[in-house]
Amino acid sequence: MALAKRNEGAKISSDINVTPMVDVMLVLLIIFMVVTPMLQKGVSVDMAKVDNPTPMEDADKEDALLVSITRDGKVYFGTEQITIDNLTTKVKDRLANKQDKRVYVKADMRTRFGGVVQVVDSVRAAGVDDLGLLTDQRKTAPNAPPAPAAPGQ
Repeated sequence: MALAKRNEGAKISSDINVTPMVDVMLVLLIIFMVVTPMLQKGVSVDMAKVDNPTPMEDADKEDALLVSITRDGKVYFGTEQITIDNLTTKVKDRLANKQDKRVYVKADMRTRFGGVVQVVDSVRAAGVDDLGLLTDQRKTAPNAPPAPAAPGQ
């Protein structure tokens, strides 16, 4: 009597099917592309570029008080547009129940200096202990020569 030999190994496919993985990755890419612009806090402005900015990680927190000044001089407290006259009372109201009396100001680099001074004055009038002026890091070329020293140094 002969034994029947089963050859189940010949039926197994060792090819990896990457189509489901590609589908999942494309869906994740689309989700990230849609969500990323919504992660920015406050109003979008083109901030001044500096060589040595001071890191202010607290400005990215959810409960940070952020005042933005656009190129055309409009003032926003968070995402709400307000007048400079109402800024002091709004800041006072928000600081009433907070321990950390810190406000961050981000202004467009092409806005008028007088408007920024008025906003800073209004924020200081609200009793702010610490005022942060937000800036961007200037991108320098990797092989750029160092800045020339000032005369007399």
